[in-house]
Amino acid sequence: MKTDGEPPTEPSRDDADTLVPPRADVAGSIAVEDVTGVSGTYALGEIIGRGGMGEVLLAHDRRIGRDVALKRLRSASPTDDELGRFLREARIQARLEHPAIVPVYEIGRDPTGRPFFAMKRVAGRTLGELLARREAASQRLLRAFAEVCRAIDYAHARGVLHRDLKPSNIVLGDFGEVYVLDWGVARVVGDADDLVDTADVDTIEGATPPTHILGTPGYVSPEQLVDPAADRPADVYSLGAILFEILAGEPLHPRGGDAVASTISEGTVLSPAIRRPDRQVPPELDRLCLLMLSRLASARPTARRCAELVEEYLDGDRDVARRRIMAHDLVALARDAHREGRDGDAMRAASRALALDPEARDAAEIVMHVMLAPPTAIGADAYERLRASDGEAVSQHSRAAFPGYLLIASFLPIIMWNGVRSWPTAIGMFALAMLMAVAAWDLTRRPHKSVGYMVGYAIGNALLIAIISRFSGPLLVVPAVFAFVTGSVVTYPTFVTRKWLLMGIMLAGFLAPIALEELGVLARTWTMTDAGVLTFGDGMELSGTPTVVTVIFASLATIVMAGLQSARVSSASRAAHHRLVLQAHQLRQLLPAAAAARSR
Repeated sequence: MKTDGEPPTEPSRDDADTLVPPRADVAGSIAVEDVTGVSGTYALGEIIGRGGMGEVLLAHDRRIGRDVALKRLRSASPTDDELGRFLREARIQARLEHPAIVPVYEIGRDPTGRPFFAMKRVAGRTLGELLARREAASQRLLRAFAEVCRAIDYAHARGVLHRDLKPSNIVLGDFGEVYVLDWGVARVVGDADDLVDTADVDTIEGATPPTHILGTPGYVSPEQLVDPAADRPADVYSLGAILFEILAGEPLHPRGGDAVASTISEGTVLSPAIRRPDRQVPPELDRLCLLMLSRLASARPTARRCAELVEEYLDGDRDVARRRIMAHDLVALARDAHREGRDGDAMRAASRALALDPEARDAAEIVMHVMLAPPTAIGADAYERLRASDGEAVSQHSRAAFPGYLLIASFLPIIMWNGVRSWPTAIGMFALAMLMAVAAWDLTRRPHKSVGYMVGYAIGNALLIAIISRFSGPLLVVPAVFAFVTGSVVTYPTFVTRKWLLMGIMLAGFLAPIALEELGVLARTWTMTDAGVLTFGDGMELSGTPTVVTVIFASLATIVMAGLQSARVSSASRAAHHRLVLQAHQLRQLLPAAAAARSR
């Protein structure tokens, strides 16, 4: 029994065999041999990687009962340089204690004297495999990429540069873990002997022939091609090449011998969005990729900043997913409200859904339907808006009628020029025309009048025209004036739903003088002869040039006023129709399909 303060004793070989017997599945294709290290014994399995001077094997730690990966020199009699580089790699990896960097358990020598180091066995697939097979969602790859950036930032903070970052050196574990492998050509900033040209073991892709280029062409930075002492931005460039491949779905540079030429070429397209517009690369990530691949090393962001920007994008993407769920719930509320006739609630819910998710087609369709279909019920707010619209229409028509009444009043001097036969009739026409002008002006200021007021306004118009008929007879200019005034006044909201009331008043104004003349109450102003209709005129003399001028002037005034009023009504109707058409067109742009069609 061990007492406190005593050093731990290592189990004997027999103890280890008793605790965990050798596993046939680990021993596999090669003979089992014992490797006595600094702190234990391993049962070796198959070789999973081999490089220029080293190899990686599966192994089973029989003391603890766990599988590990064991890396050792291939040669039983390595040179001092090979031994130094091998131990240097082990120590660099061992000093980087990060969740995304494979931990080193121990360093030792086997019975033949070959150095080895045991590390955690990684289970999963490389990023290169996932990119080739397109089996992983982009979000998973981006999250793994952000973790790789964090790991490289950790290494940079401790003065270590990887110098061989590529998709095949990144493993995504079966349980969400991410690992950065192969630190064989890593550089420790400040080391004097870290620039030795070497090609270390590649545990994933197999052996790599010796080359004077440290790293893998197609992923190394332009400055690293000519200077192995390149600093931290060189790793950022390699990360940028990996991000490019994730976003574009294809490598930044071609494989093989053309990779170096493409890396140093100024014409290489570094934007994933430009290279592959069909993949809809997010602009935030496209900008980040361009920065990471900048020809100017000092312009590249740090690995930590790269991780932060990718994480910020992913956080925003999570917000988008959350907003879409909320929008879906609001669309359901809007649909129920619309079905129950609560269009105001439907509009509010659908509008909020569109604010959360502009691509919510169902919400856009509800908004369009509510906007374009007439409502089944009008609320208080909508009623007030309609009332205000009616008031504006009344004001516009009254503003157009006001000068017409002044024009009728201005006929008094012309009547006097012809010769007045009935001053009460002349003064009555002038006074009534001015009174109607005042009423029209009042309507422009306060358009919301009672039905009684508007009926009185219509009667005033009928009386005014009836008086005018006393000057020229009821069959000369008067019918045109009656028609013009009736067509104008009928547009007032009061008479839109009471058109027969207005037409009855105006017909009474036209027929009453004729009837009174036939009954002998009023003097006759017209008669029929074989020569035609004779007009006498009861209010003024009808003879000579003044009468001709008066008739022509009255006809011209009627034509002009009727034309202006009709033009005003037509213009208002056309403007309202165009507003509806444009509003409908704009509403259709809410639909993603319509917006896409417009962009094409």
